[in-house]
Amino acid sequence: MKILLAGATGVVGRRLIPLLVQAGHEVAGTTRRTERTGLLGDLGATPVVVDMLHGPAVRKAVAQVRPDIVIHQLTDLSEEDFAANSRLRIAGTRNLVDAAKAAGVETMIAQSIAWLYVPGDTAAVETDPLDSSLLPYEGVAALEEAVGEMPHGVVLRYGALYGPGTWYAPDGAIAERVRAGSLRPTPSWTSFVHADDAASAALAALDWPAGAVNIVDDEPATTADWLPVYSAALGAPTPGSAGRHAAATGRPVSNAKALGLGWKPQVASWRAGFAQMEAGVDGPVPSN
Repeated sequence: MKILLAGATGVVGRRLIPLLVQAGHEVAGTTRRTERTGLLGDLGATPVVVDMLHGPAVRKAVAQVRPDIVIHQLTDLSEEDFAANSRLRIAGTRNLVDAAKAAGVETMIAQSIAWLYVPGDTAAVETDPLDSSLLPYEGVAALEEAVGEMPHGVVLRYGALYGPGTWYAPDGAIAERVRAGSLRPTPSWTSFVHADDAASAALAALDWPAGAVNIVDDEPATTADWLPVYSAALGAPTPGSAGRHAAATGRPVSNAKALGLGWKPQVASWRAGFAQMEAGVDGPVPSN
């Protein structure tokens, strides 16, 4: 098939292009930066330079590519600008969905997040409600609603991405905070997914039914569990306790639906992933 990958130079996009090409698909990848067209060509994609916040330009680009499927991996988090990322989720997704529908595209696969569920003690499944009080809700809800307008829309609710090129890489933003001692072990839940597994899920989703799917590894963990292991992998001091009476926040997330669809994380637990980092094992792509 001919696939338009929006956000092709991001952490997941750069991993996904070779997977799509190896599977026999023709890939056009978008970037807003002309200096990144060479990277896309090297990975096997035809570069498409377009600002996803400019509706007419997006419509023109999609019409020219004429894809069978659109994969939406757009983010704007390189500078930790959460407002910009929310704008991209809202306006960028709106532009992409409108352009895809105008071009007769029926299927869109889109990146969302798995840490927005209403808090609870049991592992969250896709039918559980999202928490509208959390800051990313507006952008995420707009993205998922827009993708739901497609004849066939698949939403991948990724866990916290880690691996080379992510905030959890040794040169990433989370690692900097750990070295600075600004993170503390708490009962706050995190469900991780290695960026390689996030990409493999997007490939698998080409054959999935419409709807949301949690893409997380097999071991949800509290910060009290994973932070000491992560700190050790970085060679950073073990962080001090957040206190005996800290309240639990967030919620573990289930990957049962994705497993039932045939996807399986190759890095089944963040423990193994952090151990690879400690051993100096790198992933297949450079960092942002």
